[in-house]
Amino acid sequence: MIIGLTGSIATGKSTVANMLREYDLPIVDADVIAREVVAPGTKTLAQIADVFGPETIAQDGTMDRTYIGQQIFHDSDKREQLNAIIHPAIRAEMIAQRDAYVAEGKHVIMDIPLLFESKLQHYVDRVLVVAVSSDVQLARLMERNRFSEEEARARIGSQIPIAEKIAGADAVLYNDGSLDDTKAQLRAVLTKWGVI
Repeated sequence: MIIGLTGSIATGKSTVANMLREYDLPIVDADVIAREVVAPGTKTLAQIADVFGPETIAQDGTMDRTYIGQQIFHDSDKREQLNAIIHPAIRAEMIAQRDAYVAEGKHVIMDIPLLFESKLQHYVDRVLVVAVSSDVQLARLMERNRFSEEEARARIGSQIPIAEKIAGADAVLYNDGSLDDTKAQLRAVLTKWGVI
């Protein structure tokens, strides 16, 4: 079974991903892949440099994220150009990893923070959403990132509302309580789905 793990900012998705690792389930992590596809010497980084200029590549061979950020921050066309290079590379690697695990007969977790925003539900068999109440989400984000309330609300507002993700989920883990409570919910879902 292929399970898509998602949530919203500060709902505890990374905590749940770590819990899943305890079951020795392979995890295809979209955030990790996003960094790997622009690593020094990659075809993707070379393509970005072709479009955005040699300044794209820093002295140490890595992508100069500050430079790229300045290029795309106020320019939606350039942002779309960058996404048109990076997103297909990320998705191709995600699918390659997923399919390799499936070929080995394994259940696999696809950790995709923006699963709904990117409309990638078709990559998975089931969607598992990690959710918290809006009050908890706001408080956690302010504490974790040292954001003002206004900054935190802006970040939360930039994603699809958690209620919509819950509506599109096959199962929801409510992560407002203790870690033990979340672990128990996770175990129940994995058992019901025949993963463990």
